[in-house]
Amino acid sequence: MDIQEADLREMASVIQSKVVLEVSSQVQSLLDSLETTTLDIAVTGEGGAGKSTFINALLGISDDDVHAAKTGVVETTASPTPYHHPHLPRVQLWDLPGIGTPSFQAKNYLQRVRFERYDFFIILASERFRESHAELARAVASMGKRFYFVRSKIDQDLRASQQRRPSFFQEVQVLQQIEADCSRQLKKEGLENPKVFLISSFHLHRFDFHRLQDTLAEELEGHKRHTLLLSFPSVTAAAVQKKKSSLRRHIWKKALLACVISALPGHPFHLNVPMLMKTLRTYQQHFGLDGASLETLATAVSKPCCELKNQVRSTFARDFSENTIQAVLSQAAACGQVTARMVKSQVPIFNNLVAGALSFVAAYYLLHTALDSFAEDAQSVLERAYGLETEVQGSFSYPSLGFTCEGR
Repeated sequence: MDIQEADLREMASVIQSKVVLEVSSQVQSLLDSLETTTLDIAVTGEGGAGKSTFINALLGISDDDVHAAKTGVVETTASPTPYHHPHLPRVQLWDLPGIGTPSFQAKNYLQRVRFERYDFFIILASERFRESHAELARAVASMGKRFYFVRSKIDQDLRASQQRRPSFFQEVQVLQQIEADCSRQLKKEGLENPKVFLISSFHLHRFDFHRLQDTLAEELEGHKRHTLLLSFPSVTAAAVQKKKSSLRRHIWKKALLACVISALPGHPFHLNVPMLMKTLRTYQQHFGLDGASLETLATAVSKPCCELKNQVRSTFARDFSENTIQAVLSQAAACGQVTARMVKSQVPIFNNLVAGALSFVAAYYLLHTALDSFAEDAQSVLERAYGLETEVQGSFSYPSLGFTCEGR
């Protein structure tokens, strides 16, 4: 049973106090700052570009969900409308009014939608990028915000191309032509080296969604990056691993808080089980392994929900009872004596806690083991849902570009 050296170093550098109450307050403050981070994403473009459907896809809900953004073939958004993430209420995706009117002026538009409240802008087009898209991008940049171009409804374009020239259809070639055409249009409007992401809101596991997700994560910092990784649906094995890595960096805070609280008078360690169970439930939701997420995914891929649920095999995902949690904690405590001595020698606070290091090791082991299990289950679900094949390295390859689009 190993404690990661990076976690020990971070604990030792962050936790200087040896007073239990001070440490408890400090760790709780660290967790609060993480869990109260806001993320506001603006989605804009011409009417009918698929803004609402794109928002629903990012939220991991279907268009007919009671909390979904309204969809239609014409512009349905009259004013900026926020849609909350189902599991992260401080994450909001904003459906902004369309920009394709003859009187459109980018500066006035951004003032009207209150540009300052958004972390970045996603500018959608379903056909061609026009002057209004480029004008808006320049205005966004001039106000110190980032923007990203998304060419939506790519599955429709592929289907139309195949129907027009079935004998000559090559998906990769068509995608390259669309991307080149988008870049050419934007360069013509004066934008240098524009980044364009080709996306189908009904098939996020294909095309450029993973590239968009990676780009956004790279260009966000600190807690906002963590929040983005948790909020976006994991549709590739790489996304699952990045989400796991981001969650793993904060396990020591949860484990330390659990053992510190148990050191307070009248607070035996088993009273932390509800807090640990709540943490495990959030892990389950982040990886899309809760019942609602599995049902939504099953509908999206036209497979029986029970087929996906059968891929969820870990004990933690199937049994959240207090008895199960306590059994794992007891086992970890029984096996963690050596590790506990190492932790106690490197983190001074544990010298003031009776059996504190052992309690920390038990909680740390529980959360690490559960996180690994959830990630493994999430990859199994992806494999069954999208037909991904396992690579030699143990991850899953991106799905092939073979044309398999279903009707919208």
